[in-house]
Amino acid sequence: MLSMKELVLQTSDHFPISARIFEPEIANSKLLLINSATGVKQQVYFSFAKYFAEKGFTVITYDYRGIGESKPHKMKGFEASMRIWGTDDFKTVTAFIKKNYQNHQKFLLGHSVGALIIGMNENAHIFDKFIFVATQDAYIGNLKANIAASAVLGFGIAVPLTTKFFGYFPAHRFGLGESLPKGVAYDWRTLILSKKSTSRLYEKIATHFSKDLKQETFIIHAEDDPWVTMKGMENLMNNVYPYLKKTYREIKVSDSEKGEIGHINFFRSFNKKLWKIVLDDLQEKA
Repeated sequence: MLSMKELVLQTSDHFPISARIFEPEIANSKLLLINSATGVKQQVYFSFAKYFAEKGFTVITYDYRGIGESKPHKMKGFEASMRIWGTDDFKTVTAFIKKNYQNHQKFLLGHSVGALIIGMNENAHIFDKFIFVATQDAYIGNLKANIAASAVLGFGIAVPLTTKFFGYFPAHRFGLGESLPKGVAYDWRTLILSKKSTSRLYEKIATHFSKDLKQETFIIHAEDDPWVTMKGMENLMNNVYPYLKKTYREIKVSDSEKGEIGHINFFRSFNKKLWKIVLDDLQEKA
């Protein structure tokens, strides 16, 4: 049987990051790391992780600081950002992988912001291939009209008002997942309101590595994802990751047994049959 181990990793600034390692009964010397979406707990990916562990993969999930089991006792005033997620939290996990899984073939699945932060970490070169799920430059000019209008109101008005009042962004009140540290919410605001979007976040980082990455990258999006557009995906790949060798795949709603995929539900157990899309792609890389 596969096993799941709990792990706490210390970042360079001594913050504890909660992680899980799913170890297969019979290992195939392949490792899959999952970078979560904004405000999404690692538990959302557990069924997906177990599926891949049953296929022989070692799978690692984790919570960024401020999320899930990596949340502080007090959110008000807690310092975190998407940039810190990339330069410190993600880097801490990859350092652990480099030390403990030297002989494994390594893959990284980035869900939404989990793909955006990859180039913030110098260790990203250790991965043989990337899988991007539901990710893009989320600038309002790339979004569908109805989503863009909601985003302007939400991130232009609600985010600054609520974070000023609470000291953090109560994202759950807006159907946007876990409550978020102020710095994360403002980075998300930048992604939405700045025409440079993800590139603007990278401009705020002293050193980044996105243009050094040249791996094959399988980019998946769902037909019914209200957020993601082809324009947004292409802008991300052209501006942030221009040298990745990209392949796109749209998943049709009719491919889902429940007729529901959206931005998050690719990872729900009711869409288990869709996971073979990723499995087949990674096995081709073997």
